[in-house]
Amino acid sequence: MGATGRLELLQITLIVRDMPATEKAFHDALGLEVAFRDPGVDLWGLENVVLPMGTTFIEILAPTRANTPGGRHLDRQGGDGGYMVILQTHDLAPWRKRIEGLGLRVAFELKTEEPAEGDSWEGIHLHPSDTGGMMISFDNPQPTTSWAGAGPDWREFVRQDVVDGLVGIALRSPDPGKLAARWGEVLDREVVAEGAIRRIDLDQGSVEFQAAGDGELEGLVRIDLHATDRARAGETIPLAGVDFRLV
Repeated sequence: MGATGRLELLQITLIVRDMPATEKAFHDALGLEVAFRDPGVDLWGLENVVLPMGTTFIEILAPTRANTPGGRHLDRQGGDGGYMVILQTHDLAPWRKRIEGLGLRVAFELKTEEPAEGDSWEGIHLHPSDTGGMMISFDNPQPTTSWAGAGPDWREFVRQDVVDGLVGIALRSPDPGKLAARWGEVLDREVVAEGAIRRIDLDQGSVEFQAAGDGELEGLVRIDLHATDRARAGETIPLAGVDFRLV
Protein backbone atom coordinates (compact mmCIF):
# COMPACT_ATOMS: atom_id res chain seq x y z
CA MET A 1 0.00 0.00 0.00
CA GLY A 2 1.27 3.46 -0.87
CA ALA A 3 1.68 6.11 1.79
CA THR A 4 -1.48 7.87 0.58
CA GLY A 5 -3.70 4.81 1.03
CA ARG A 6 -5.16 1.72 -0.60
CA LEU A 7 -6.04 1.60 -4.29
CA GLU A 8 -8.02 -1.20 -5.90
CA LEU A 9 -9.42 -1.58 -9.39
CA LEU A 10 -13.16 -1.14 -8.99
CA GLN A 11 -14.64 -0.27 -12.38
CA ILE A 12 -13.58 0.33 -15.96
CA THR A 13 -15.78 2.66 -17.98
CA LEU A 14 -15.93 2.35 -21.76
CA ILE A 15 -17.69 4.59 -24.26
CA VAL A 16 -19.29 3.35 -27.49
CA ARG A 17 -21.56 4.56 -30.26
CA ASP A 18 -23.99 1.61 -30.37
CA MET A 19 -25.23 0.62 -26.92
CA PRO A 20 -27.63 -2.22 -27.88
CA ALA A 21 -25.03 -3.99 -30.03
CA THR A 22 -22.32 -3.59 -27.39
CA GLU A 23 -24.57 -4.79 -24.56
CA LYS A 24 -25.40 -7.92 -26.57
CA ALA A 25 -21.74 -8.52 -27.42
CA PHE A 26 -20.73 -8.48 -23.73
CA HIS A 27 -23.52 -10.89 -22.85
CA ASP A 28 -22.66 -13.26 -25.71
CA ALA A 29 -18.89 -13.23 -25.10
CA LEU A 30 -18.71 -13.04 -21.30
CA GLY A 31 -22.18 -13.94 -20.04
CA LEU A 32 -22.52 -10.60 -18.21
CA GLU A 33 -25.90 -9.09 -17.28
CA VAL A 34 -26.97 -5.48 -16.92
CA ALA A 35 -27.57 -4.56 -13.28
CA PHE A 36 -28.32 -0.86 -13.67
CA ARG A 37 -29.09 1.93 -16.10
CA ASP A 38 -28.41 5.21 -14.37
CA PRO A 39 -30.86 7.95 -15.40
CA GLY A 40 -28.49 10.54 -13.90
CA VAL A 41 -26.02 10.29 -16.79
CA ASP A 42 -28.60 11.91 -19.08
CA LEU A 43 -27.34 15.19 -17.62
CA TRP A 44 -24.30 14.77 -19.91
CA GLY A 45 -26.26 13.45 -22.88
CA LEU A 46 -25.36 9.84 -22.14
CA GLU A 47 -26.94 6.49 -21.40
CA ASN A 48 -25.15 3.73 -19.51
CA VAL A 49 -25.22 0.13 -18.36
CA VAL A 50 -23.27 -1.38 -15.47
CA LEU A 51 -22.19 -5.04 -15.62
CA PRO A 52 -21.17 -6.62 -12.29
CA MET A 53 -18.68 -9.47 -12.22
CA GLY A 54 -18.51 -9.80 -8.43
CA THR A 55 -17.00 -6.86 -6.58
CA THR A 56 -15.62 -5.24 -9.74
CA PHE A 57 -17.57 -3.79 -12.63
CA ILE A 58 -17.65 -2.75 -16.27
CA GLU A 59 -19.63 0.35 -17.21
CA ILE A 60 -20.53 1.20 -20.79
CA LEU A 61 -21.54 4.71 -21.86
CA ALA A 62 -23.02 5.91 -25.14
CA PRO A 63 -24.04 9.41 -26.30
CA THR A 64 -27.77 9.99 -26.72
CA ARG A 65 -27.57 13.33 -28.51
CA ALA A 66 -25.19 15.35 -30.65
CA ASN A 67 -22.41 17.62 -29.42
CA THR A 68 -21.77 16.10 -26.00
CA PRO A 69 -18.44 15.63 -24.17
CA GLY A 70 -18.81 11.87 -24.61
CA GLY A 71 -19.39 12.19 -28.33
CA ARG A 72 -16.37 14.46 -28.71
CA HIS A 73 -14.28 11.93 -26.79
CA LEU A 74 -15.35 9.22 -29.24
CA ASP A 75 -14.36 11.47 -32.13
CA ARG A 76 -10.95 12.22 -30.61
CA GLN A 77 -10.11 8.57 -30.02
CA GLY A 78 -11.46 7.48 -33.39
CA GLY A 79 -14.24 5.21 -32.13
CA ASP A 80 -15.21 2.97 -29.23
CA GLY A 81 -12.74 2.59 -26.39
CA GLY A 82 -11.73 3.47 -22.86
CA TYR A 83 -13.10 6.41 -20.91
CA MET A 84 -12.30 6.11 -17.20
CA VAL A 85 -10.73 3.85 -14.57
CA ILE A 86 -12.32 3.99 -11.12
CA LEU A 87 -9.98 3.18 -8.23
CA GLN A 88 -11.43 2.34 -4.86
CA THR A 89 -9.85 3.79 -1.76
CA HIS A 90 -11.00 3.69 1.85
CA ASP A 91 -10.29 7.34 2.63
CA LEU A 92 -10.43 10.21 0.15
CA ALA A 93 -8.87 12.83 2.45
CA PRO A 94 -5.20 11.96 1.77
CA TRP A 95 -5.93 11.71 -1.96
CA ARG A 96 -7.50 15.17 -1.95
CA LYS A 97 -4.32 16.48 -0.35
CA ARG A 98 -2.15 14.75 -2.95
CA ILE A 99 -4.31 16.02 -5.82
CA GLU A 100 -4.00 19.57 -4.52
CA GLY A 101 -0.27 19.20 -3.95
CA LEU A 102 0.30 18.06 -7.54
CA GLY A 103 -1.88 20.84 -8.91
CA LEU A 104 -4.24 18.39 -10.63
CA ARG A 105 -7.53 19.69 -11.90
CA VAL A 106 -10.72 18.04 -10.69
CA ALA A 107 -13.11 17.48 -13.59
CA PHE A 108 -16.03 16.39 -11.42
CA GLU A 109 -16.71 15.58 -7.80
CA LEU A 110 -19.68 13.70 -6.43
CA LYS A 111 -21.17 12.61 -3.15
CA THR A 112 -24.39 10.64 -2.84
CA GLU A 113 -26.90 11.14 -0.12
CA GLU A 114 -26.96 8.07 2.11
CA PRO A 115 -30.06 6.03 1.19
CA ALA A 116 -32.11 3.95 3.59
CA GLU A 117 -30.10 0.76 2.98
CA GLY A 118 -26.93 2.53 4.07
CA ASP A 119 -24.89 2.56 0.83
CA SER A 120 -23.12 5.82 0.02
CA TRP A 121 -20.41 6.93 -2.40
CA GLU A 122 -18.10 9.85 -2.97
CA GLY A 123 -15.58 10.28 -5.73
CA ILE A 124 -13.15 12.62 -7.48
CA HIS A 125 -12.67 12.54 -11.27
CA LEU A 126 -9.37 14.01 -12.42
CA HIS A 127 -9.01 15.98 -15.62
CA PRO A 128 -7.50 13.52 -18.16
CA SER A 129 -5.29 16.21 -19.69
CA ASP A 130 -3.40 16.35 -16.38
CA THR A 131 -2.78 12.60 -16.19
CA GLY A 132 -2.78 11.22 -19.75
CA GLY A 133 -4.00 7.82 -20.84
CA MET A 134 -7.60 8.05 -19.63
CA MET A 135 -9.60 9.66 -16.87
CA ILE A 136 -8.74 8.54 -13.31
CA SER A 137 -11.32 8.58 -10.54
CA PHE A 138 -10.70 8.00 -6.83
CA ASP A 139 -13.85 6.64 -5.17
CA ASN A 140 -14.84 5.65 -1.66
CA PRO A 141 -18.00 3.51 -1.45
CA GLN A 142 -19.40 2.86 1.99
CA PRO A 143 -19.63 0.17 3.11
CA THR A 144 -16.52 -0.91 1.24
CA THR A 145 -18.25 -3.98 -0.22
CA SER A 146 -21.01 -1.86 -1.78
CA TRP A 147 -21.15 0.05 -5.06
CA ALA A 148 -24.00 2.52 -5.37
CA GLY A 149 -22.89 3.23 -8.95
CA ALA A 150 -24.19 -0.21 -9.94
CA GLY A 151 -27.66 0.37 -8.51
CA PRO A 152 -29.41 -1.01 -5.44
CA ASP A 153 -29.81 -4.61 -6.64
CA TRP A 154 -26.52 -5.30 -8.46
CA ARG A 155 -25.72 -8.46 -6.49
CA GLU A 156 -28.73 -10.15 -8.10
CA PHE A 157 -27.15 -9.67 -11.54
CA VAL A 158 -23.64 -10.99 -10.88
CA ARG A 159 -22.78 -13.66 -13.44
CA GLN A 160 -19.51 -15.58 -13.07
CA ASP A 161 -19.78 -18.48 -15.52
CA VAL A 162 -16.96 -17.02 -17.63
CA VAL A 163 -15.19 -14.32 -15.58
CA ASP A 164 -15.35 -13.00 -12.02
CA GLY A 165 -13.44 -9.75 -11.93
CA LEU A 166 -10.87 -7.21 -13.06
CA VAL A 167 -7.20 -8.24 -12.89
CA GLY A 168 -5.54 -5.36 -14.69
CA ILE A 169 -5.56 -2.88 -17.54
CA ALA A 170 -3.01 -1.82 -20.13
CA LEU A 171 -2.55 1.63 -21.64
CA ARG A 172 -0.61 2.43 -24.78
CA SER A 173 1.32 5.62 -25.44
CA PRO A 174 3.92 6.99 -27.85
CA ASP A 175 6.00 7.52 -24.67
CA PRO A 176 4.96 4.78 -22.23
CA GLY A 177 7.79 5.58 -19.81
CA LYS A 178 6.61 9.16 -19.43
CA LEU A 179 2.97 8.12 -19.02
CA ALA A 180 3.89 5.46 -16.45
CA ALA A 181 5.95 7.97 -14.48
CA ARG A 182 3.05 10.42 -14.41
CA TRP A 183 0.59 7.77 -13.24
CA GLY A 184 3.09 6.57 -10.65
CA GLU A 185 3.30 10.13 -9.33
CA VAL A 186 -0.47 10.57 -9.26
CA LEU A 187 -1.18 7.15 -7.72
CA ASP A 188 1.76 7.29 -5.29
CA ARG A 189 3.08 3.96 -6.54
CA GLU A 190 6.40 2.61 -7.81
CA VAL A 191 6.77 1.96 -11.53
CA VAL A 192 8.26 -1.46 -12.28
CA ALA A 193 10.11 -1.98 -15.59
CA GLU A 194 9.87 -5.35 -17.34
CA GLY A 195 11.68 -4.96 -20.64
CA ALA A 196 9.70 -2.51 -22.76
CA ILE A 197 6.68 -2.75 -20.44
CA ARG A 198 6.13 -0.55 -17.39
CA ARG A 199 3.75 -1.64 -14.62
CA ILE A 200 2.17 -0.17 -11.51
CA ASP A 201 0.90 -2.66 -8.95
CA LEU A 202 -2.13 -1.61 -6.92
CA ASP A 203 -3.45 -3.24 -3.77
CA GLN A 204 -5.80 -5.11 -6.09
CA GLY A 205 -5.01 -5.14 -9.78
CA SER A 206 -2.32 -3.52 -11.91
CA VAL A 207 -1.83 -0.98 -14.69
CA GLU A 208 0.58 -1.70 -17.57
CA PHE A 209 2.01 0.79 -20.05
CA GLN A 210 3.15 -0.22 -23.52
CA ALA A 211 4.32 1.52 -26.66
CA ALA A 212 1.74 2.66 -29.18
CA GLY A 213 2.21 1.60 -32.77
CA ASP A 214 2.44 3.98 -35.71
CA GLY A 215 -0.75 6.00 -35.93
CA GLU A 216 -2.15 4.65 -32.64
CA LEU A 217 -3.46 7.15 -30.13
CA GLU A 218 -2.75 7.09 -26.41
CA GLY A 219 -5.39 5.27 -24.39
CA LEU A 220 -6.75 2.02 -23.05
CA VAL A 221 -5.72 -0.99 -25.13
CA ARG A 222 -6.49 -4.05 -22.95
CA ILE A 223 -8.50 -5.22 -19.95
CA ASP A 224 -7.53 -8.43 -18.13
CA LEU A 225 -10.30 -10.45 -16.48
CA HIS A 226 -9.95 -13.51 -14.27
CA ALA A 227 -11.41 -16.52 -16.08
CA THR A 228 -13.60 -18.79 -13.97
CA ASP A 229 -13.97 -21.02 -17.03
CA ARG A 230 -10.35 -22.18 -17.06
CA ALA A 231 -10.78 -23.72 -20.50
CA ARG A 232 -11.09 -20.17 -21.82
CA ALA A 233 -8.04 -18.75 -20.04
CA GLY A 234 -5.71 -17.28 -22.66
CA GLU A 235 -8.49 -16.05 -24.93
CA THR A 236 -8.45 -12.44 -26.16
CA ILE A 237 -11.80 -10.99 -27.19
CA PRO A 238 -12.20 -7.58 -28.86
CA LEU A 239 -15.13 -5.69 -27.31
CA ALA A 240 -15.99 -1.98 -27.35
CA GLY A 241 -12.70 -1.06 -29.04
CA VAL A 242 -10.59 -2.81 -26.38
CA ASP A 243 -9.03 -6.27 -26.12
CA PHE A 244 -10.35 -8.34 -23.21
CA ARG A 245 -7.82 -10.96 -22.16
CA LEU A 246 -9.00 -13.87 -20.01
CA VAL A 247 -6.32 -14.88 -17.51
